Amino acid sequence: MATDTVNIKITKVEESRINTVDFNNLPFGKFFSDHMFEMDFADGKWQTPTIVPFANLSLHPATSAIHYGQSIFEGLKAQKGENGEVLIFRPDMNAKRFNQSALRMSMEPIPEELFLEGLKALLDLDRDWVSAKEGQSLYIRPFMFATDDYVGIRPSEKYKFVIITSPVGAYYSEPVPVKIETYYTRAAQGGVGKAKAAGNYAASLYPAKLAAEEGYRQLIWTDAKTHEYIEEAGTMNVVFVINDTVITPSEENDTILQGITKKSVLQIAREWGYTVEERKITVAEIIEALKAGTVQDAFGAGTAATIAHISLIGFEGVNYDLPPVETRVLSNRIKNHITDYKKGRVEDKYNWLMRV
Repeated sequence: MATDTVNIKITKVEESRINTVDFNNLPFGKFFSDHMFEMDFADGKWQTPTIVPFANLSLHPATSAIHYGQSIFEGLKAQKGENGEVLIFRPDMNAKRFNQSALRMSMEPIPEELFLEGLKALLDLDRDWVSAKEGQSLYIRPFMFATDDYVGIRPSEKYKFVIITSPVGAYYSEPVPVKIETYYTRAAQGGVGKAKAAGNYAASLYPAKLAAEEGYRQLIWTDAKTHEYIEEAGTMNVVFVINDTVITPSEENDTILQGITKKSVLQIAREWGYTVEERKITVAEIIEALKAGTVQDAFGAGTAATIAHISLIGFEGVNYDLPPVETRVLSNRIKNHITDYKKGRVEDKYNWLMRV
């Protein structure tokens, strides 16, 4: 049991709500499981971890996260394995990245054991919410926010850490048209682009809305200083295949989130014999390759969608179509492989799965 090494106080629901959910019609992020994990930081230490029935939070009007944005989160998924086991993909990486975000936002890190054991205990309790239907999973959202009831600009002295879970279907049901953004900025060097901070996503909403009015589902973000270099695709990392070479922006600076799905994609691609380049990618290089017809594949890599095929790329009023999705080799093969990996249908050769 997950509670062997961490003492977690558990209060169960009187009656599950699972029968109120239509698993044949499962939009992303609309339904939530019976329980949630909660833990508060106060008086200089993390207090007793608890699992309680899912419910609204009560907040003081001066809660500092509302006013000054000290809020971070993670996203990961659980799958139902062939033998009924609950399988979670690389949660140790999420725990590490969560703490990197916390440090950048002057927040209190979570001991990794607490993060993982709390997650296991919650999933053990709500394992029936992990659907075995193909294409469905249980999305897991750990988050933390500042809770000082103080209107003053300083790092909070109190925090709340919560994990909620949500049964979900596919994030994108079809290939995505995207636009290369050359004015608005997701993150600047020296900023918080490498952290999974709530404000990063708030800042992306308006430019994404403008792009949607032009018919695009997402943006390809470029660097803040010159807008000459590719950085991310919407809320995901971006990967291109050009002349049989897998190319993705380097994470060496602090403007790009270190993607767990992307790291997994690149490791598998290397083992399959692909040449992989993590480096600076110019917009001009991508446009030239699109015009020459040498872009064989382009996709977003992230937890919500795993692989999101890009159907076309818009730049300066011109749309460049990519090859039909069914003809793409790497993205289709790797999407199927990672899906099978997450469901335990292939050997866990990298020890990426946590079993509950």
